[in-house]
Amino acid sequence: MKLHRVIVFAPAILLFAVLSASGQGSYKAEAIGAAPADVPAPILSILDSQGARVVSDQGATLCEVWLRKTLPTTASPSASSDVIYGALPEGAFLGVLHFPAAVPDFRGQNIKPGFYTMRYALIPQDGNHMGVNPSRDAILLVPVAADSDPGKTLSFEDAVKLSKQASGTPHPGFLVGAQASGSSFPSVVKDDQGHWNLQVKGHLQSGDLPLAITVVGKWEG
Repeated sequence: MKLHRVIVFAPAILLFAVLSASGQGSYKAEAIGAAPADVPAPILSILDSQGARVVSDQGATLCEVWLRKTLPTTASPSASSDVIYGALPEGAFLGVLHFPAAVPDFRGQNIKPGFYTMRYALIPQDGNHMGVNPSRDAILLVPVAADSDPGKTLSFEDAVKLSKQASGTPHPGFLVGAQASGSSFPSVVKDDQGHWNLQVKGHLQSGDLPLAITVVGKWEG
């Protein structure tokens, strides 16, 4: 990520996914089948036939996720210590996320119910964002109707512009990435920040890639 790229994800944010509910309780993950026909056909055709659902201890569905069948990789992986998923290209389509009800994102912005594409991004290294999260990995949310070409890798600026449609604000709607742990997929794990992370197994041409996305928790700065 070039330093001249400037976007304020938050007044000074934390970033991989994310969905920022601040409620109490616990969560679990369960495997589900293919995404429904609500997802446009060009996107649906490249999604894995199985997804994951996050459910609260009250039985309410928080979100559903379907990853791309095969995640893309970059020819120049990032080796930075503050990037977890450096093998993924910035701007790449990762999958689809569904919110049955309105939820806050990691910045606390309201995200309406619906289906959203997930685009990989990195938090900029500038004065607005330095030191706000151990990881710079982010997932930008874009309404599926606004992201018609999942095979295209978007520029940072284009991905951010589209993601503003998810939040309805001057800031993109986004989730944050986390470090996956353990060997159970799908699962939901509470980390040392008190965030709940959905863990799913992505697939690369060269093998599996465990991914973790923060689905409950928000930046408290």
